[in-house]
Amino acid sequence: MSKRIVITGMGVITPLGNDLDTFWDALNTGASGVETVSRFDVSAYPTKIAAEVKDFDPTECMDKKELRRVDLTEQYAICATEKAIRDADLDPTAVDPDRCGVVIGSGIGGISTFEKQHENLLTAGPGRVSPFFIPMMIIDMCAGLVSIRLGFRGPNYGTVSACSSSGHAIIDAFRIIQRGEADLMISGGAEATITPTSMAGFCQAKAMSTRNDEPHRASRPFDKGRDGFVMGEGSGIVVLESLEHARARGARIYGEILGAGMTADAYHMTAPHPEGLGARKAMEIAIRDAGLTPEKINYINTHGTATDLGDIAETKAIKAVFGEHAFTIPCNSTKSMTGHLLGSAGAVEMITALLSIKHARVHPTINLEDPDPECDLDYVPNVGRDWDVTYAMSNSFGFGGHNVTIVVGKVDGTV
Repeated sequence: MSKRIVITGMGVITPLGNDLDTFWDALNTGASGVETVSRFDVSAYPTKIAAEVKDFDPTECMDKKELRRVDLTEQYAICATEKAIRDADLDPTAVDPDRCGVVIGSGIGGISTFEKQHENLLTAGPGRVSPFFIPMMIIDMCAGLVSIRLGFRGPNYGTVSACSSSGHAIIDAFRIIQRGEADLMISGGAEATITPTSMAGFCQAKAMSTRNDEPHRASRPFDKGRDGFVMGEGSGIVVLESLEHARARGARIYGEILGAGMTADAYHMTAPHPEGLGARKAMEIAIRDAGLTPEKINYINTHGTATDLGDIAETKAIKAVFGEHAFTIPCNSTKSMTGHLLGSAGAVEMITALLSIKHARVHPTINLEDPDPECDLDYVPNVGRDWDVTYAMSNSFGFGGHNVTIVVGKVDGTV
């Protein structure tokens, strides 16, 4: 019989706050983390807005010497992990290090390091490229550095699947414990792509909103006036444990991961399948894996990016899976406030689903003022709602046709 896996700790670094309470309060008040980009000159860019992390102090979890050797993506992952470890009341020295591992995803990794070192190469020659360039850039180093800090010697790697990266990471960590290969895993994602090259690339792809004069109103999932996603950044990290391991150490439990689904659209580099076939299959697999029927799901944290094709495809997929029940399920979009955290979105949004279980409340989808007729579900427009969440679903879909769905639920002892 496979093991049951629960979440005992969570940590966030987000455009809405860098701790769980601040993050949750901002979500419930309908706050927006979107502003004009402050880090570089965006005057020549069609999109001049993003959801930047604010008031982030990495010296809270690492010294200045270490900071010079760590990309911002890795800083976010390390600090979110520190918060999750504290939240779980976990002493890393009190667990078996060979039975604990780390899987952390990122869609792009150390892009700011890449930009800086490439500039050094062009202006000063190869001798001025940092010897830490490669480890600062590569995506697996988030997991590597966390395992080194904690001394965890179990499974350790990074996952890369665009906006599904952290969803895949969490599913892998879930399966590793379920198979009995570890007792405890640190998992989630990190992303820090608000850089000149990343912004230029997404602008050229015509993927991002250009509502520059109204940053707080720019991210508009499911709204008829949506014109693309808003780039965000940050990290979400969770502590997963087998239920018996968590109970043996008296851990507080947020909820249980019940099932997961992973599929591919096999359709297009950037566009979703127009009928949401891959997304539909991922949801169906996750529900079946959880041992549930569709009618048991009573909250969906959607992928909900505010892209024209994506929002419609996800809506069609949800209706195909749930039938008439789809119209009774609150389906909100965290991205309406955080922007799109790319490779870390799935983790932050699963954390949001678990907070919704804890607080018996679902946050609003802000800026939903004129619903798209093709997006006709209950997206919790503009005002949050008290709601007894028992079984929640979190969706993440990425460029390349990667689809991930995770189902979480209450467990005896859930806070």
